[in-house]
Amino acid sequence: MKIFGHKPTVTAWIGIVIVGIFVLAAIFAPWIAPYDEADSVSATWSPASADFWLGTDNIGRDLLTRVIYGARTTIGVALITTILSFLLGTTAGLLAAVSSRAVDQLMSRVVDVMLSIPLLVFALMILSMFGSSLFTLVLTIAVLDSTRVFRLARSVAMNVVVLEYVEAARLRGEGLPWIIRREILPNILPPMISEFGLRFCFNFLFVAGLSFLGLGIQPPLADWGGMVRDNSRAIGFGMPAPIWPALAIALMTIGVNLIVDWILSINARPSGASAEM
Repeated sequence: MKIFGHKPTVTAWIGIVIVGIFVLAAIFAPWIAPYDEADSVSATWSPASADFWLGTDNIGRDLLTRVIYGARTTIGVALITTILSFLLGTTAGLLAAVSSRAVDQLMSRVVDVMLSIPLLVFALMILSMFGSSLFTLVLTIAVLDSTRVFRLARSVAMNVVVLEYVEAARLRGEGLPWIIRREILPNILPPMISEFGLRFCFNFLFVAGLSFLGLGIQPPLADWGGMVRDNSRAIGFGMPAPIWPALAIALMTIGVNLIVDWILSINARPSGASAEM
């Protein structure tokens, strides 16, 4: 089986399997979870049993159910955030690359100012002022993360803009939208696809981190970062309740990174004439 025209390596398959399991759990959560995500079904921090495979949390909710529903919430928010940040950042980066020097400098300096403020501090300030609704959370992280995407999109697009076929398109009288869509965008896709995986990982961990601090996804929605925070006191009693969501965060991060490493290795391979030398 080939993906992107290449056979996945063993490590890539491990990543695909890990991510696939979590994605399926997120999609089919209402059908595979044994209980509702907000139902208290037993005593606080009950041990693992036939009824509760991973035990229960700080208010008696089934941890397996919460982990399954947490996949839907945490992965879904991170994915939507990453898609939005790429739409914003890539669009702005391409416009900066093909526009006049004055426009490019203005957009770049605005991004530099935003990048000069630590991301976590910036996010905490905005979320403290406007609240932690899902809409505010997604929009805040997407806008802040789009500055990183802007830098990469502008950098790789600047290398393409000066090539002969782009100049030929300009001389033919093609407009900027056509040049961006047909000449530049297809030629910057490989590094942007790799960056998408990396940015997803970052946003995924960032969402979980904000939830751990109490400013991310709010109860009663299940989310892995919030589950670690809610059950952190169980460690003092020798109970593994916070380990399961933390393990889910780690596995998802590892799985995505294994896939991204494989994609990066494909993009790094020589092709065409250089491959024959």
